[in-house]
Amino acid sequence: MTITHTWDIANLERETATGRVITVHYTVSSTDGVYNTGAYGSIGLDGEVVTPFSELTPEICVGWVKDQFGAEKVTEVEAALEAQLAEMSAPTKASGTPW
Repeated sequence: MTITHTWDIANLERETATGRVITVHYTVSSTDGVYNTGAYGSIGLDGEVVTPFSELTPEICVGWVKDQFGAEKVTEVEAALEAQLAEMSAPTKASGTPW
């Protein structure tokens, strides 16, 4: 099955005087077409405002998150979600009683 990872933005925190975004709250949703899982996180940003706040898009902000993480961390996050999907489709643990 093909696994799809979708990165999105849940919220932005900014300085009101400058419009500079200081924290990005992001989500990652993963699906294999049958099972779904996801993650939520926040990451602080350093640097100057490049794009006016009113002109920001989810794609720009997701780009910031991925740039802050670096390719290796992005791959690690997506691999962890893939492992969760694998566990959902073929569980290795169960609970309950035999009666």
